[in-house]
Parts: sequence; C-alpha cells; structure tokens
Amino acid sequence: MARALAYLALTLSLMPVQAAAVALGASLARRLPRVYHGLCTRLLGIEVVVRGAPTAATPVLFVGNHAGYLDITVLGSQIEGSFVAKSEVAAWPLFGWLAKLQRTVFIERRRRHAAEQRDEIGRRLEAGDRLILFPEGTSGDGIRVLPFKSALFAVAERRVHGRPLAVQPFSLAYTRLDGLPLGREWRPLVAWYGETAMGAHMARLLSLGRIRAEVWFHEPVTIDSFADRKALADHCHRAVADGLAWANAGADAPPRAAADLPAAPSPA
Repeated sequence: MARALAYLALTLSLMPVQAAAVALGASLARRLPRVYHGLCTRLLGIEVVVRGAPTAATPVLFVGNHAGYLDITVLGSQIEGSFVAKSEVAAWPLFGWLAKLQRTVFIERRRRHAAEQRDEIGRRLEAGDRLILFPEGTSGDGIRVLPFKSALFAVAERRVHGRPLAVQPFSLAYTRLDGLPLGREWRPLVAWYGETAMGAHMARLLSLGRIRAEVWFHEPVTIDSFADRKALADHCHRAVADGLAWANAGADAPPRAAADLPAAPSPA
C-alpha cells in the first residue's frame, strides 16, 4: 500500500507540470518523463541494470520485447523518448493520461489505418523524436520473444533528411526477485500478458520485494544493411531473442552482434 500511495503522490504532483510543458512545447516535456520514471523505479523497488547503451542518434527507433506495463517505467527511466502503443491504451484510467503526456503515438491494429499511422510515426521521426516500439504487437511471458510484425518496420524504409533511420534493438529481462533468480515459474508475477486482470496483477506486483530488470542495448542498424524490412525485422528479432535468453540464463556480458552470436543457453 505504501508503494502505491507514494507512486500516486509522485504521479499526481508531476502530471500538471508535464501537461503545461507539452502545451507550451517546452523541452522539459521531453526530459521530465525520464526523471519521473527514474523516480518510479526507486519507489517501486526496481533495480535497473543496463548493458550496452542507448544510441545518442536522433531520430531513432528502439525496438524490443514486451512483458507488460512495467516495461514502460523501466525503459522510460533509460530512454528520453516516446512510446508507440496500441490505441486501446489511450482509454485506460490514469495510464492513458500518462501515455498522452509522454506524447505516445497510438496505433490501430486494423490494416486500413496502416498508411496513416506510418505517416504519423514518420512525422514524429522527422521532427527528431526518439520512439520506442514493441514489434510483437502484444506482451509476452518474459521467457521468449513472439514473432515481430514486419509491417511495423515500414517506417524504417523512410529516409529522414536524406539519411537512413537508426534502429536499435533492445532486450528487456526481469531476472531477480530479492536477489534470487526469477525462474520460469515466477516470471508471471512480473510479466503481464494473456487474460490476467491488470488490477489484480498490479496489486500483487506492488507487494513483491526488490525486482531486478536488465536492459541490453544491441548495436544500432539501418535498413541499408538489409534486403528489405522483413530482413531488418528478422535481424532485430534474433538480437532481442538471444539477448533475452542470455539475460534470463544469468549471463553477465551483453551478446555481440546478432550474426556472431553462438547458440544462446536455455533460460531458467
């Protein structure tokens, strides 16, 4: 309960500040979310371990695996950027408002909106934004990476000011709970997926001890190194999947470029 109250107090105190910054177009609107998420990781007892580093390039598209709502806080504490999320998130109580205040790009799942959404993401990138995308299209169990939807990589075909867009894969793993390895049977305590009710899951999550989250940033690439967007998506998927497997297996060093990786050890 103490964690929940502290989180709400912090969130409600900063929402008006962020709203004003967004309305005024102030640079604070880009910087404040990272500060906010960093404070949230401390309040919620999340230790974030980073391997590699997010590229300083702008614009850039970060792509990686998705294990639920906690990913937003973990990634938001490390990347000064905005998320790409399904349109349903905009209607969620509280979290929908937070998503809008972080200038989230909302996308429809229906194919008829694909061109419009690609153009909106393209406009944001041309403005120099740093966007975070989950190409699985849904959240998973934190053990394996679901197939990437190559259609979501269509924006990577766009050249921004004459240059190919930087795409940086990342792997996000929840590896320890109170210092002990977070094995396969315990990962659903952290990962939110399937038909689990968010409220019940969140209440249980807030009662847990200290959680360790590892973010592995892989080498940035551009579509110029690949035959097409499907090949780019496949490369990113392999890098993300191998990084997740290595993190879950307790490796203490980031994998090399995906093409040079040995077979990843089986996760716990």
